Amino acid sequence: MNPVRNLDNSPQQHKHNMRKRFPDRNRMMNISNGVKKAAVLVEDNYQVLEVWYPYLRLREEGIQTVFVGTGKKIYKSKEGYPAEEELSIKKARFRDFDAVIIPGGYAPDILRRYEEVNNFVRDMYNKGKVVAAICHAGWVLVSAGVLRGRKVTGFYAIKDDLINSQAEFIDKEVVVDGNLITSRNPYDLPAFCSQIIKKLKNK
Repeated sequence: MNPVRNLDNSPQQHKHNMRKRFPDRNRMMNISNGVKKAAVLVEDNYQVLEVWYPYLRLREEGIQTVFVGTGKKIYKSKEGYPAEEELSIKKARFRDFDAVIIPGGYAPDILRRYEEVNNFVRDMYNKGKVVAAICHAGWVLVSAGVLRGRKVTGFYAIKDDLINSQAEFIDKEVVVDGNLITSRNPYDLPAFCSQIIKKLKNK
């Protein structure tokens, strides 16, 4: 029997698998005893590595990660892999989080259309909390209006958008400018997550 052909990627099976892997997810949502907490923004057509790598990597470091979506229960990657919303952006409050991570893919072009998303990112930025964006996620930073005078990187196709928002574009795997962390593509994920973890552990 070929196990690959028998994989069930349905939302129902995904929810069952997630409960097995993370049986304490609901309890984790309420943890606040010094545990750092990061919102991972999700929407349809997300880049699968840029969502799941930070979500799981930060948990390895004892940082609570929460999928924050725009109001649906299930979001699918470009390949159809599901991510289950754990908190709606309408209920997300900047004071409850230490960081926001914005993955790429085509999801940022949807996320930026929600004023609640832009307000949340802007509030996190203005309060000095970690704002991390990779690949096309710079689009959300543009819409949130947080790039003026900042050093950033991103996927080469959005370079002009970042520059037109009066940011300084630097072509390197990760750029850290104060509380703003940016990277270019999935190959940069190790450096991207390393800097997020470093910032959170030093706060």
